[in-house]
Amino acid sequence: MFDSLSGKLQNVFRNLRGLGKISESNVSDALRDVRLALLDADVQFGVARDFIERVKAQALGDQVIQSVQPGQQMIKIIHDELVGLLGSENAALQLNASPSCILMVGLHGSGKTTSSGKLARLLQKQGRHVLLVAGDVYRPAAMEQLATLGAQLDIPVFKKLGETDVLKIAREAIDYAAAHQKTTIIFDTAGRLQIDEPLVQELVRLRDLIRPQEILLVLDAATGQEAVNVATHFDKALGVTGAILTKLDGDARGGAALSFRSVVGKPIKFMGVGEKLEDFEPFHPERMAQRILGMGDVVTLVEKAAEAIDQQKAMEMEEKMRRGLFTLDDFLMQLREMKKMGPLENLVGLLPGGGDMIKGVDMSKSEREFRRMEGILCAMTPKERATPQLLNAKRRQRIAKGSGVNVAEVNNVLRRFDEMQGMMKKLGKMQKLLGKFGGKLPGMPGMNFGR
Repeated sequence: MFDSLSGKLQNVFRNLRGLGKISESNVSDALRDVRLALLDADVQFGVARDFIERVKAQALGDQVIQSVQPGQQMIKIIHDELVGLLGSENAALQLNASPSCILMVGLHGSGKTTSSGKLARLLQKQGRHVLLVAGDVYRPAAMEQLATLGAQLDIPVFKKLGETDVLKIAREAIDYAAAHQKTTIIFDTAGRLQIDEPLVQELVRLRDLIRPQEILLVLDAATGQEAVNVATHFDKALGVTGAILTKLDGDARGGAALSFRSVVGKPIKFMGVGEKLEDFEPFHPERMAQRILGMGDVVTLVEKAAEAIDQQKAMEMEEKMRRGLFTLDDFLMQLREMKKMGPLENLVGLLPGGGDMIKGVDMSKSEREFRRMEGILCAMTPKERATPQLLNAKRRQRIAKGSGVNVAEVNNVLRRFDEMQGMMKKLGKMQKLLGKFGGKLPGMPGMNFGR
């Protein structure tokens, strides 16, 4: 996500950390590099210019000049201004009516239908009773695509195949929602060009009919500042309430995210970070700024873990670890829980300095290794996973053949398991030792290692 911009800004920061004193000269040098990084990321020129002027005005203030660590202070100023540029704080949906209507709009291919499904999933998890409405009457198979997403999520989809009157579909969908106690209606609409005035006016009539609480503009982040031009036109016609940035897992340079709020004056509310329905996050400006600056995003990482990991299983696993009863079944479960959290590259990127850690590393190779390990474990019988001592040479050959690997890879997985099991046993012994001292190391008051 924004790899090029992030790398260039981190290079600037490395130089700033060594500053013994802030002067107009070295501030100008640093900000020139920042400005070039922003422009290269396709940030709108006026936005980049104003950003640099604000940072410079603060950096040359008396308080900063007298700072003990002027380089660090400069970095903080850039961070804070970047947060402000992105919107300062998360902008939640305003869904106060019953039912509440959300109108999804945007260009062809921006990801409206998929984003409608992702948003429906998120709202459903929050306890809302959602209805998806297939309002794209122009694109072939659009209604079926939304119906497929709804089936995956177990969320109803209102569609009328063959109907071309969007307003008629909307009226009947609202009646359906009222009859089936739906609290939130998400209208997926046809993609259109911002210059296609007749289709834009169709959206205006639809807006006036359903009176949505939210009009969300779906923007492809890879289109850079052109996305802001699109947003300006849609906002003028419809009065959008916010944006969803899609395809942030690709080669997005950052221009759309960094320019949108300043130019349009509306917040980015969500972002799509992958192809799966769960790859959808609320947009938090401070977290995004930290990711761009290479500071990581541990809060989002913890949230992903909390969502993906079954708490009851986690407690059972902890108990097994403490008792030294970690099995190959537990090893397999851990691999699968990690997979639920998303691609390994994305997870490492959420750690402070994670971007630097994976530079030059083929993360796809690591993903393949995880899949091979899972295949090897699945090729074992339940009895073999419960009792690894049964895995003699003949059984290992069978497992290797069944999982499409060589015996050396099977042995490698078992070696890793033995190492992990040994660590768990040591942990269990330490827990018991600490328990004798009430959870405290002897002679070290206050160092509580108990549960």
